Amino acid sequence: MKFEDAVAANESNPKMFIVDVYTDWCGWCKKMDKETFTDPKVIAYINENFHAVKLNAEDSQRTFEFGGEEFSEAQMAAAMRVRSYPNFVVIEPSMKNIAQLPGYRTPDQFMEGLNELIEKAFRIKP
Repeated sequence: MKFEDAVAANESNPKMFIVDVYTDWCGWCKKMDKETFTDPKVIAYINENFHAVKLNAEDSQRTFEFGGEEFSEAQMAAAMRVRSYPNFVVIEPSMKNIAQLPGYRTPDQFMEGLNELIEKAFRIKP
């Protein structure tokens, strides 16, 4: 989803967001797309628990409104303090608290890291 589509979906179906922050030149981002995000367990888990967003950290052309302000995808990535790629930003449904899970991970590592992050950052057992 695009960020603004996830925000709209969250109004009728509150879930955490998982924002896949990537760049076009990032080889590890492409590896995540090809190997981790095609895994059926990962797909099912993300679809059940999150609004999934892809955000290009270097796209300063496409803009959207969030919280009464206009952001480009690059500005939103900077606002979320993303400095490495791939990086997965988890945002709670109220959109007030965020946490990051940086770096490439295999499907099992990704799900394990995501569960651990959510439990520690938000005190939620997925």
